[in-house]
Amino acid sequence: MTNFYVYYRVDLARLEGLRPAVERLFHAVASATGVRGRWMHRSDDPTTYMEVYEGVQDAAAFEALLARESAGLGLERKTERFTCA
Repeated sequence: MTNFYVYYRVDLARLEGLRPAVERLFHAVASATGVRGRWMHRSDDPTTYMEVYEGVQDAAAFEALLARESAGLGLERKTERFTCA
């Protein structure tokens, strides 16, 4: 299984409006894949956020879905993929 870590910077003025958009993203992803995302921010930098998706079975399909569903967020996102050793 693959774990996805997606991070990006957020203009704090956008944060209030971004939160519901990320929740809609999580809902769409969970409905399609059963994987529920978590949203967090760096403890030492309130502008850096991360989405975490764990236990993804079909990484290629998940990545395509995530790209499609997150396109409207208007953020430059960096995605990292990790598997268990």
